[in-house]
Amino acid sequence: MQITILNGYNCWGFFLHLSKDFFMKKNIHLLLLLFTGLLSHAQSTDSLKKTMQQLYEANYLMDFETIAQLSYPNMVEKTGKEAFLEQTEQFYENDTYRQRYQLQTVPFQFGPITKIGNQWFCVVTVRIPKRYFFEAKLSAEQALEKKTWLQEMNQTKDVTFEPNRNSFNVKMIATFIAVYDENTSGNWRFFNFDFKEHQTAFEKLFNESIIKQLKL
Repeated sequence: MQITILNGYNCWGFFLHLSKDFFMKKNIHLLLLLFTGLLSHAQSTDSLKKTMQQLYEANYLMDFETIAQLSYPNMVEKTGKEAFLEQTEQFYENDTYRQRYQLQTVPFQFGPITKIGNQWFCVVTVRIPKRYFFEAKLSAEQALEKKTWLQEMNQTKDVTFEPNRNSFNVKMIATFIAVYDENTSGNWRFFNFDFKEHQTAFEKLFNESIIKQLKL
């Protein structure tokens, strides 16, 4: 039986070899985890952008069924789908006025995707040009009153009355809150803060800590 006795130099070399092999495997594992995380994040970001565009187009086309589908499920459920659809239709068309998005495609500003507990959030803002067509002819005094009302409702000073069209051109910043959690079935779903009802629902469904962290 032959026993090989390693001298100090050989022992040190053997240790370095093992250490190098160990750290290489560990670094490869870490790199794989990092790559997987980056890939997952990229896929999530792509999904967010695609779904946000679908929601905006649904609002542009007044496709109320798609708006309901892409809205946060718990909000739609608590409101009741039929009531939600009616509420959305009344927002765009009622006895007083009709409002329309003027551009089918607009650039979105996506905030960071923020993980809070087991939920992910993203605040999306977009500058939207809208037009309000009033059904009854407005006098100069009435137009001034409506202008002030539209400025307050849309939180903007950029409101212009066009007498010949009996309509107002409004440029405002809209805020959408995207949510990804156990209630959204692996998809991003939204609150549109252009609707006061959506903002109220968000404040009821999520605690104050989340609202503060998202700086809403």
